[in-house]
Amino acid sequence: MKDENCLFCKIAAKKINAAIIFEDAHSIGFLDITPRAPGHTLVIPKYHAEALPSLPDAEISHLFEAVKSVDALLTGKLEPDGMTIGINQGPASGQEVAHLHVHLMPRWHSDKGGPIQSVVHNGSGEDFEKIVKKLIG
Repeated sequence: MKDENCLFCKIAAKKINAAIIFEDAHSIGFLDITPRAPGHTLVIPKYHAEALPSLPDAEISHLFEAVKSVDALLTGKLEPDGMTIGINQGPASGQEVAHLHVHLMPRWHSDKGGPIQSVVHNGSGEDFEKIVKKLIG
């Protein structure tokens, strides 16, 4: 499924140029045009889905196999000290294009970045045990 108005669907269909570094039958990986790190790459499913829950189950493994391949490519060629891999899902998280995409950001000890858990500093104020009960009864 494709969305004719989606920027990332247009990139996957080669209607918009991108620095594509990976492609298979189900996914495509291309460099972010506003990179946060050298080699910052987006991996997207060719199937249009706005978020992970809306991606068909049959496509999930293909997407993460592509993420693994791109991780190996970036690590092999750029030799970073680490890799941050993440998904912004929904506008509140910073998702700017409504097409599921996985960010891979090569990391170096000197890059002054932080871990994923440093992104949010907004505790709910709810007791941990109350959260546990909400989630698992």
